[in-house]
Amino acid sequence: MFKEVADIKTSDQLHLPVPEARFETVVAKPSEIQKEMVQELSKRAEEIHSGAVDASVDNMLCVTNDGRKIGLDVRLMNPMLPDDPNSKLNVCVQNVLKIWEEGKDQKLTQLLFCDLSTPKNDGQFNVYDDIKTKLLAAGVPESEVAFIHSADTEAKKTALFSKVRSGDMRILLGSTAKMGAGTNVQDRLVAVHHLDVGWKPSDMTQRNGRIIRQGNRNKEVKVFNYVTEGTFDAYLWQTLENKQRFISQIMTSKSPVRSCDDVDEQALSYAEVKALCAGNPLIKEKMDLDVQVAKLKVLKADHQSQKYRLEDKLLTQFPADIQQQRAHISALKTDAETAAAHPQDKENFCGMTIKGMMFDDKKTAGERLILAAKELPDTEPVVLGEYRGFELSVRYEPVRNEQQAVLKGKAIYPVALGADPHGNITRLDNLLAGFDERIANAENRLENLLQQQTAAQAEVEKPFPQEEELAQKSARLAELNAQLDVDEKHHEPEMEETPDEESARPSVLAALNEKSDKEEPVKPFRSYSDRDGDAR
Repeated sequence: MFKEVADIKTSDQLHLPVPEARFETVVAKPSEIQKEMVQELSKRAEEIHSGAVDASVDNMLCVTNDGRKIGLDVRLMNPMLPDDPNSKLNVCVQNVLKIWEEGKDQKLTQLLFCDLSTPKNDGQFNVYDDIKTKLLAAGVPESEVAFIHSADTEAKKTALFSKVRSGDMRILLGSTAKMGAGTNVQDRLVAVHHLDVGWKPSDMTQRNGRIIRQGNRNKEVKVFNYVTEGTFDAYLWQTLENKQRFISQIMTSKSPVRSCDDVDEQALSYAEVKALCAGNPLIKEKMDLDVQVAKLKVLKADHQSQKYRLEDKLLTQFPADIQQQRAHISALKTDAETAAAHPQDKENFCGMTIKGMMFDDKKTAGERLILAAKELPDTEPVVLGEYRGFELSVRYEPVRNEQQAVLKGKAIYPVALGADPHGNITRLDNLLAGFDERIANAENRLENLLQQQTAAQAEVEKPFPQEEELAQKSARLAELNAQLDVDEKHHEPEMEETPDEESARPSVLAALNEKSDKEEPVKPFRSYSDRDGDAR
């Protein structure tokens, strides 16, 4: 229904003159403090899962949000903790300084996006002030670094954007809400840094849209995605990519699915948190399989939808169209015989009957035809008489805004009327002289319909080519979900157990801790669609 009323053009279809973006994922190693904090999140998740904590006190959304903070900088949880020199915050500062130094001559600019820990001017630690302090200490002039939050009026924002476009302000920090849509500073932008991941795919689309934009003087730009290994970062990027994949399928009509789960839910489940905290390699396999199975299901749904459409055509549309086309051919042949039985002599006019009167003079007949057309009371056709064995009528065609003469035999043949009486009669004769071409065209259309019917029958009988692969991967995903308990996002209250049963039950955390602590970073989310409609 959406595609029936919406005309969507994606960037790959428009071929706009935008710079080529080079995406780079920067993976920072977690500190020991970060590892301990992530383990603490695992304990909180276990308490929430067991029902020992009221949802108003702690819940999985809070755990997820705290996980985002830990991945960004542990000082967001406790300002008294030390600054880790290898944190993604400090890695970002190093990249910004390097690009700032390289782009001095051209006065190239950069944007830093961070939705967490925006400046509040309340004296508490925040990421923005920390980055600015480090940049100034490294030699960046204070006049070249700004926060979007300092521009609290439209006039100040306009002035700030003007400085960024001219290169006088070279480093701008902001959140998606403040520095997303409407921020036109692309002229000298050479790099965008994502310190955290947005909640929605549209957030990342708006962020990257600031630099991958018409009017940017740079032919190539960089987009940095910062991820802290062993935290929630990688999984949150993957979750966002899955959301964008679904949205892209809707926008590009690549997906025929009619329903979906809640794609806007980004709070991790209990089992997902446990697996991530323990460094369980199964969670990585599950993330990959989620994407693969979802894509295969979309392909199968598309295959089935095409099959159903073809079956409907085979049952109703093709038989009706073929029958109608055969009837049309029969009508044309009959009318061709009628026209041949009433030929027009080039020298002597065969005559035309109008309102019961026979006109043997060609000019007079043409004039009476024009007069009858002018006297039409409304758009309804009026029968005048007969010409060469066909019923003759006139009508007004509002769409074309013209008067028409209509000859009716087994079929109907309209022709536009002009101001020349002789010309109108000639048009009617030319109309009746074209039956051979009409019959040939109609027979070609019938042949095409028969070929389409045969091809459709062959397509309907073809099975889904990747059915076996889908079955295997779905079965494996079901096994992983069972092992990770991913499907149990909402658990029923557990029945009381005896002390012996409680002590005998193995610890989920202990079991997961025995797994390998090796975690592979996932590919980053990219906010534009590729040619297959999939998000990158």
